[in-house]
Amino acid sequence: MGRPDFPKSLKEFQARFRDDEACRTYLAACRWPEGFRCSRCEQAEVFALPRRRLWQCKTCGRQTSLTAGTVLHRTRLPLTVWFWATYLMTTHTPGLSAVQLQRQLGLSYETAWALLHKLRRAMVRPSREALKERVEVDETYVGGPEVGLKGGRQLLDKALIVGAVEVRGTAAGRVRLHVVPDASARSLTGFVKHYVAPGALILTDGWGAYAPLATMGFRHRPRTQGPAERAGKILPHIHRVFGNLKTWLPGTHHGVGHDHLQAYLDEFTFRFNRRRTPMAAFQTLLGLASEVHGPTTYEMLYASESTR
Repeated sequence: MGRPDFPKSLKEFQARFRDDEACRTYLAACRWPEGFRCSRCEQAEVFALPRRRLWQCKTCGRQTSLTAGTVLHRTRLPLTVWFWATYLMTTHTPGLSAVQLQRQLGLSYETAWALLHKLRRAMVRPSREALKERVEVDETYVGGPEVGLKGGRQLLDKALIVGAVEVRGTAAGRVRLHVVPDASARSLTGFVKHYVAPGALILTDGWGAYAPLATMGFRHRPRTQGPAERAGKILPHIHRVFGNLKTWLPGTHHGVGHDHLQAYLDEFTFRFNRRRTPMAAFQTLLGLASEVHGPTTYEMLYASESTR
């Protein structure tokens, strides 16, 4: 038995997820597609505690909540709000800002902002498969003024992003994006080692910081860039990704601080990698949120700001 199917239209979505009970039924089917199993003893026999919304294992007595250990844990918002936010976030082509979600669902700005960031956190699967075979890698700056970038590699007020994308013929495959502190060999090769499978062919420009890749289990093919306008020709796929990212960030979010930039990169990555199946992204996001992420608190969301 697989996960349940997904509504094909907005009208069907409204009818199917009309109340919290319908949402709970769908979440349970997503979280345990093969049927409930106790996390302690692996037994399937349980009885319900409806008033507390718990299931108790008949063998060992362990009690399990549908949302325990997920980004929905102890939420005070109705599940219908979560479902609508997830639907809008994954099916609205340009993405969704906190201001837009606030208006759509009648929430406070802070609630809308926190809800979206919790969903962004659920978009990153720790065990996701590394990129493989043929991969383009490059860096770009996001935000801040263009003036004063010494040699094109100095950070100043900009955030430096390194990206990698699989090359699948004339198309771009999966992408990975990450904020790095600088364009040193440690930062750039560390990114590649983390996100790309050993043995892959790595295509980069001639920047010397990538040179150690050849001694790290990768096949490295640097290409001399020359004039800046040639960058898009020698590494067309990753530059197309960067172009889409730079259009999306200011177009949808109208400014993103350094503290939360990685969360927005994770959202862009999630949406890009599922760009041909936007409806399936909804189901995938709820599946990720229900299986691999612990609860996200306001303290966690604001931690980077409070420690600056």
